[in-house]
Amino acid sequence: MSGYAIYPSLKGRGVFVSGGGSGIGASFVEHFAAQGAHVAFVDLAEEASAALVEKVAAAGHPKPFFQRCDVTDTQAYQGAIAAAGKAVGPLRVLINNAARDDRHKIDDVTPDYWEKCLAVNLKHQFFAIQAAAPAMREAGGGSIVNMGSVSWMRSRDIFIGYATSKSAINGMTRSLARELGPGSIRVNCLVPGAIVTERQTTLWRNPEEDARFLELQSLKFRLGPQHCARLALWLAADDSDGCTGQNFIVDGGLV
Repeated sequence: MSGYAIYPSLKGRGVFVSGGGSGIGASFVEHFAAQGAHVAFVDLAEEASAALVEKVAAAGHPKPFFQRCDVTDTQAYQGAIAAAGKAVGPLRVLINNAARDDRHKIDDVTPDYWEKCLAVNLKHQFFAIQAAAPAMREAGGGSIVNMGSVSWMRSRDIFIGYATSKSAINGMTRSLARELGPGSIRVNCLVPGAIVTERQTTLWRNPEEDARFLELQSLKFRLGPQHCARLALWLAADDSDGCTGQNFIVDGGLV
């Protein structure tokens, strides 16, 4: 991470990340900890999360606080956010990252699947904000980063539940930015494009897909989690204190 910006306002700041055990979420945890922030995160993958905690601590950064939690269990999740605030100090940054971009066709969608899909991709983001906002307001303000997706902007098929959830996050971001602004709480949406993660590589990535995305992108290299994390640092830091209610797209110029 050397050679990139250091944000003094993030040092010692309480940060909460959902789905922080792997992929983009793990990159958030590592990057914020490297800034000297006190990071708490939740995930279902205990082994990977424990390994991440030790990796960050071994690098000489503040040791993250991990809790196993299912973000779709709203009561337990809001309790985990409260516990995180006690463990790392007042939460001034919330990164709503947890999601699952499962593929499915329209005929495969059942009412039960639809509810579960929106719960893991949309619902928890709102209830995390509801839980975190009062402490942010009391602390003098904060920054909330919701994770969107370019999938719905590009009219992608095969995951209507995911695309619907991610498009709704755009509206939620705009509305809550207005409602929470008087308390100096900023709400923005970070919108990733085709980001290479371990999950993507295991399930879908292949040379043909790489070539296709490079053809569609203006920048001719595949994007990784670090490209999202570095933007999230700026959005969380006081350097971006004039920005709220916006979509910030990280897609390499994808068309």
